[in-house]
Amino acid sequence: MSDDTTIAVFDAVRALAFIGDLSMGQPTDHSLRTAWLAGLIATQARCDPSQVEAARHVALLRWSGCTANAQEFADFLEDDVQGRSALLASQKPRTAQQPSRSVPIPNAMLAMANIHCEIAGDIANTLGLGSDTEAALRAIFETYDGGGVPGLLQGNDVPLATYVVALASDLEIFSRLYGLDEALALARGRANSVYPGALVDASAPWVSTWMNALDSAAPPWTDAADQPASMLRRVGLELVGDVIDLKLPWMTGYSRRVAQLARDCSARAGLDEALCRRTYKAGLIHGIGRASVPNAIWNAPEPLPASSLERLRLVPYWTSRAAGQIDGLALEAEIASFAFERRDGSGYFRGRSGAAMPQEGQIVAAAEQWVSLRTRRPWRAAFTEAEALDRMKEEAEAGRFDQEVVAALLASVLSHTYTHPPAKPVAPARGEQSLSERELEVLRCISRGENTKQVARALGISPRTVRTHVERLFLKLECSTRAAATLKAATRGLI
Repeated sequence: MSDDTTIAVFDAVRALAFIGDLSMGQPTDHSLRTAWLAGLIATQARCDPSQVEAARHVALLRWSGCTANAQEFADFLEDDVQGRSALLASQKPRTAQQPSRSVPIPNAMLAMANIHCEIAGDIANTLGLGSDTEAALRAIFETYDGGGVPGLLQGNDVPLATYVVALASDLEIFSRLYGLDEALALARGRANSVYPGALVDASAPWVSTWMNALDSAAPPWTDAADQPASMLRRVGLELVGDVIDLKLPWMTGYSRRVAQLARDCSARAGLDEALCRRTYKAGLIHGIGRASVPNAIWNAPEPLPASSLERLRLVPYWTSRAAGQIDGLALEAEIASFAFERRDGSGYFRGRSGAAMPQEGQIVAAAEQWVSLRTRRPWRAAFTEAEALDRMKEEAEAGRFDQEVVAALLASVLSHTYTHPPAKPVAPARGEQSLSERELEVLRCISRGENTKQVARALGISPRTVRTHVERLFLKLECSTRAAATLKAATRGLI
């Protein structure tokens, strides 16, 4: 069977932009609109073509690190989605009585920014989007006056694309929330603090025309034609699934396991090669909508209150909405949106039943249920294989899953292991350092959110030894956060 499950970089970027917008509590066209504005601002400021292209890419990936620090944000603000939305809506210009360094930046904010920027920069690097894009994403929260986060850069040391995207985002958000006049006033108030005043001056005369074009019946940013060569290359869709899973430490590798099981089940059910690839891709992106639900709900024990259940019911809805925005993933996102439907109509979000569910959707739903049962949650242990087998058979007998689909799925399960694989050394690619068996064990533990003491207990070693292994892992993987180590390990097939 062909293993070509790649997509265009452009489609991967749009998927990541969609996920980022959900994570930030923004409309799902926010990053697309911001990217279009960023290109115009950069052009009006007489940037060279490579800088214009970088500004557009940075705008699309600006929030791509949001899933990685969602748990830290949840610990800091309780609701990581609405908390971020409120932060964006409440930004006001600093006054003379509020110098840029008057209040130390809380350590929690520094840690969250570090995670976010490292992940976003690594994503740009993996996608091959160029050094200008990567540098701007790694400094996305820095400001012109040095009062940003972490506050290590200022003035011309901050990449230009960072400033362009900050201004574009302000104009997009503030004009939507407060109207165009107030948006311009707020942008002028942030001139020479968040971004250079010259950038605001060059853009101000055109903002009204630009916003009218954005709000037209056929907005300009929807046209995918004429993309630069950097966006037409192919990239593995697994990256998108890995970024989705970063939102919750206990979900590391979840999307890959759903995808692999869905593909194998499809083959056993007699689907052709093209449909097997499609169910695999659908499995990788079935969790797109998870970004819209705060971590506090995901980590809460069942039964959940009605308000929380309603937010969960919207997860596949948002995955379905992605199909309308990402042309290259339209069929896969539509299949993925059936991941929580059931044949008896008890699922969500459509409540479809029987033949109204496409076979590929039924397969993804069964695969998702199996992986869910076999995954440990903060409030329960993973089901054993025997327990999960019994539960799946019960679900099929009750009419919630097709019996033939479940039979194919269980046959696939019994020939493979859809849980975290055992630690073993993996041959590194050229230029990559190899990891020892113990380092791989530590890596897999920290990728699941286990702290130093938990890793030490699990592996029977001292906390000090764990810290030493983590330091070596970071050095070998060229990263500085556990989230970045997890993403790199997933990308390299180590976890």
